[in-house]
Order: sequence, then structure tokens, then C-alpha cells
Amino acid sequence: MSEMRGSERAAEMRDAISGGGFGSAMMALAVDFVFGSIWTRPGLDRKQRSLVTLGILIALRRTEEFKNHVQIGLRNGLTVGEIEEALIQATAYAGFPAAHAASNAAAEVLHDLEARRTTTPDSPICTHQ
Repeated sequence: MSEMRGSERAAEMRDAISGGGFGSAMMALAVDFVFGSIWTRPGLDRKQRSLVTLGILIALRRTEEFKNHVQIGLRNGLTVGEIEEALIQATAYAGFPAAHAASNAAAEVLHDLEARRTTTPDSPICTHQ
């Protein structure tokens, strides 16, 4: 989880789960199932899983979760160009409104990461293909 979300966000999630507050049980199930069982399966590497996940989230119009997975995808080796190509590909199958909303969400994430990169040199942004 730390490798894909970053150590700070992973620690926040661990604290939320161990805190036992509202939603902690659901978060624990999600982390165990999604990141413990699905993301660790053989057959696809993390970069490929990220690309598939981005496409699904575009089609479902889940922009908040899409933003999380843009960051995860970058950490998993996707380039900005590959994310943009996924958006273009999704346009044909999920429609312009869904792809446009996701494109705006990706631009927001990339802008935020770029702003942080100026203060934190180990940013996950990779622009080359």
C-alpha cells in the first residue's frame, strides 16, 4: 500500500482502520480485498492494473476515485502521456462527458503534484513515454 499510495497516505489509512471509528471496518475490508488480494495477483503487473482501473473508473464516472488512481498509476510507472491516451481511448467507449470529467480530474491531480514537486523532488510525475 505504501508503494502505491505513498507512506503518508498509507499511514493515514492504517490509523483510520486501527482507530475503529465509523467506516474503519469497511476501509479494512477494502484494503485487504482490493490491495491485498486483487492487486497482488499474478497475470498483470501494477502498471497494467492501473491502466485497467483508470479505464473502469472513467466509464463509471467515479472522478474522486479516479484522482486517487491517477496518483497510484504514476507511482506504478504510468506516464502522463499514457494516462492521456487512456482518456482518449475511453472517449470512444465511455463517451465524451465521462472522459472529459476524468480529464479535468487528472489535470487537477497533475497540477497539484506539480506544485508539490517544486518542494518535494521525489514526485511520482513521469512525463516521458
